[in-house]
Amino acid sequence: MNAHEVVAALIRRGETVATAESLTAGLVCAALTEVPGSSEVVRGGLVVYATDLKATLAGVDPDLLAARGAVDPEVAAQLAAGARTRCGADWGLGLTGVAGPAGQDGVSPGTVHVGLAGPAGSITRELRIPGDRAAVRAGSVAAALALLGEQTT
Repeated sequence: MNAHEVVAALIRRGETVATAESLTAGLVCAALTEVPGSSEVVRGGLVVYATDLKATLAGVDPDLLAARGAVDPEVAAQLAAGARTRCGADWGLGLTGVAGPAGQDGVSPGTVHVGLAGPAGSITRELRIPGDRAAVRAGSVAAALALLGEQTT
């Protein structure tokens, strides 16, 4: 599902979304806000590229970050919940991963975790996206939009 379809679905449902993004650094929020009418549904986004900002801005448990590192499914879930709570949205998307070209904390490039928090709870997806840095980031945006779209259509 693309950004236009996601925005249209959210408008139909009268629901809002917010993001907390690490490896995509705001690309999901940017994709959503390129759509005319997105101001009705996009509450905002947090760019939490640095690990400490995942805790201070998005509310990710610092002990979790210390124990497992920033690239972890539970971190994605907490990013999503933090975006939802801190921006006052119906839905929160959280993304963390390694875009490359090098690995991070023993995690290989192309490893991505996408979290979605909503009215009925949260879900996460782990992805392995092949390609260079741009491909991993673009694939992450597409996966996040698809995950939200699955829950809102």
